[in-house]
Amino acid sequence: MTNRKKNAIAIIPARGGSKRIPKKNIKDFFGKPLIAYSIQAAIDSKLFDRIIVSTDDEKIANIAKEYGAEIPFLRPKELSDDFSGTDVVIKHTLDFFKKEGEEFDFCCTIYATAPLLEKEFLIEGFEKLKNSKAKNAFSSTSMPFPIQRTFKLNKKGRCQMFHPEHYLTRSQDLEESYQDAGQFYWSNLKVKSDKNMFGEDSIPIILPRHLVQDIDTLEDWKRAEFMYKAVKESK
Repeated sequence: MTNRKKNAIAIIPARGGSKRIPKKNIKDFFGKPLIAYSIQAAIDSKLFDRIIVSTDDEKIANIAKEYGAEIPFLRPKELSDDFSGTDVVIKHTLDFFKKEGEEFDFCCTIYATAPLLEKEFLIEGFEKLKNSKAKNAFSSTSMPFPIQRTFKLNKKGRCQMFHPEHYLTRSQDLEESYQDAGQFYWSNLKVKSDKNMFGEDSIPIILPRHLVQDIDTLEDWKRAEFMYKAVKESK
């Protein structure tokens, strides 16, 4: 079999077993299934030779096809339980294409629950990664409050600061911190690294906070609706 080298593949993991929000990946979000927004952003970016949805669910597969993604296989059940990480799902997809004679220089994992994802940030991540020696580039955003002044609850239900030495430090004097935005993760498949995604071999692509919302609970979903509507009205 002839090996065909291609530039970039987008992989959207979307298993069917969401428990906190049933059928979350295809639940209606302003007139479209949630996963459709991730597929459309990938298509609009014009970066990818392939846009793949990896799912174990036939209904998700059919909807993903309808919105322009490819479904070359249904994901095995053993890779679709609550304990299967994204890494093994991505490896499974890349191995599938390798057996078919296709390999890629770059892979972008895009979450199916990212209706606020904009193509410009996908493009920025690709360009910065391509022109660097880094292994990864991923969506990030700044923390809304200084982590140095956060606290936890002790066994008595009382406050206990993580960094009590900063109790009197002004917010503007504290170093800014960032978090994973949970939208996309670029990887240069030609670069080897033993560092994790949040290490020095990664480039953070900083998104404004009003474009970042994890969707794990119904409260998250409602907040995402408010944010999406506000963003669209502002444009």
